[in-house]
Amino acid sequence: MSTSMKTQYYTATSIDGYLADENHSLDWLFQFGEIEEIEGVDDDYSRFVDQVGALAMGSTTYEWILEHEDLVENPEKWPYEVPAWVFSTRDLPAVEGANVHFVQGDVAPVHAEMVDAADGENVWLVGGGDLVGQFHDRGLLDEIILSVAPVTLASGAPLLPRTITNPPLKLTNVEKQGDVFAVLTYEVQQSSES
Repeated sequence: MSTSMKTQYYTATSIDGYLADENHSLDWLFQFGEIEEIEGVDDDYSRFVDQVGALAMGSTTYEWILEHEDLVENPEKWPYEVPAWVFSTRDLPAVEGANVHFVQGDVAPVHAEMVDAADGENVWLVGGGDLVGQFHDRGLLDEIILSVAPVTLASGAPLLPRTITNPPLKLTNVEKQGDVFAVLTYEVQQSSES
C-alpha cells in the first residue's frame, strides 16, 4: 500500500518520444522480449503494479490490448485485477468478467471516481499520450515513469503531446535495466497559477 497516493503515467517510449509507430505497432518494443525476460524489468513492473488500485486508458490502447490478447475470445487473459476506465467516444466491445468502465468527457470527475476506487493506492494512466495530457491539463498528474528503449521511430503516437516547460518536470530517479532500458522518473510540478 502506498503511503501517499499518486496518479502516474508509466510507459515505454522510444528515444525520440513515441509510444507506438505510425501503424500503432509495438513490435519495436517486443523485439526485446516479454517483460519477464528483461533483466530488472519484471521486478520493477511487479512492484509498480502491486501499488496500483485503479487505471485509465484511451480507446486506442484498449483496442490494442483487446487485439493483442484476443480478449473477446479469451476474456480470462485480461491483464488487470483492478478497475479500469476506458475513455472513448465510440462503442467498444467489453471484456467479459473484467471490471471496465467506459467513459468520455472531462477527466476530472472520472479521476475522482478512480481515486475512490483505488482506496489509497495509486492511479495508473496506461496511455495514450493525449489522454495523459488531459490529466496534466487538469493538474491531476503527479509522476511520469518512462522506460526509454534504445530505438528511434521518427513518427507515430507521441509520448505526451503537451508543452510542459514552466514549471519543468523534476527528475527524481534514473535506473538502468539490463542493457535495454533507461528508466526515468519525473515529478510533475504544479504551476502556482493552477
